[in-house]
Amino acid sequence: MEKAKVGSLRGIALLADLPVDEVSALKQKCQWLCYERNEQILDRESDSRDVLFVVEGRVQVTNFSFSGREIALATVAQGGYFGELSAVDQQPRSASVLAAERSVVASLGPNHFIELIKRYPTVALRVLNRLAQIVRNCDERIMDLSTLGAVQRVYIELLRLAKPDSAMPSEWAIYPMPTQANVAARASTTRETVARVFSQLRKSGLITRKGKTLYVNDYTELQVMADRLPHIEGDSASR
Repeated sequence: MEKAKVGSLRGIALLADLPVDEVSALKQKCQWLCYERNEQILDRESDSRDVLFVVEGRVQVTNFSFSGREIALATVAQGGYFGELSAVDQQPRSASVLAAERSVVASLGPNHFIELIKRYPTVALRVLNRLAQIVRNCDERIMDLSTLGAVQRVYIELLRLAKPDSAMPSEWAIYPMPTQANVAARASTTRETVARVFSQLRKSGLITRKGKTLYVNDYTELQVMADRLPHIEGDSASR
């Protein structure tokens, strides 16, 4: 971690409707920091209460099981923010955050953040929408872990990550291509399971790698495969 020069907050979606002078004042209240890839930004259970805006780069929100397995909870890209839970309820951090690539963040103190919510209803509504989405995502993960085997969970993570290609909307792509360890963390399984699934999907022609992009060549077929696998309780691959 190193200090970064004061930059601009105009790209932060949460602040999009604020007056220019308000955003300019906010950036002066922030602490500006730069993190290298894989460097820890927040530690779970830490006493920090700041809200952090991702000005450049991309960060990964993670947690760890009792056995030490990494569980990926979310990715926050440039223009997003994180840390609002602790700012609102004044409780310790619920997850750790690592820089997925070189990133610049602007850290705003909790008192300034709460004042911002009180002054601007549009900001408050956006924060509420984000908190609601977090709850929905947690519900989906609980359902997945309760009802799906490890192979299914890998398929579903690929389906969730894939987006229509901007150049060819009929194709589905994942960019940047996630590492096997990252997919394993998102699917709550092992890297070996992910490697095996990727190998099988490549052999069948369902996925193709081109540079830093992973293409899902038949999105519908992958959906069918995810749905038709037996829901096996205690699947050995999930351990």
